[in-house]
Amino acid sequence: MSSFLQSFLDPKKSWLAALHMKSLSKRLRKYGLRYDDLYDPYYDLDIKEALNRLPREIVNARNQRLKRSMDLSMKHEYLPENLQQMQTPFRSYLQDMLALVSS
Repeated sequence: MSSFLQSFLDPKKSWLAALHMKSLSKRLRKYGLRYDDLYDPYYDLDIKEALNRLPREIVNARNQRLKRSMDLSMKHEYLPENLQQMQTPFRSYLQDMLALVSS
């Protein structure tokens, strides 16, 4: 990827990328999700393998977050404000294992 494109997509350098990251963070917090929860194991076999290699408690926590978000979405509700503030949408749990599997 060109350095121009990388600088354009980096939230530390581009106000547009920072705005997008803030908006995405707000939307993920409403449902209590993390960014890594959005990856679909049925779409990419590397993600499926990375999830299989993760500890069971991390995968269970992911599944609980996904179930909670689907439940909230079906009820047309959001997490309470105090719980939204506790969420960490960009704390990664999958990227390191995905890098191992992909290489």
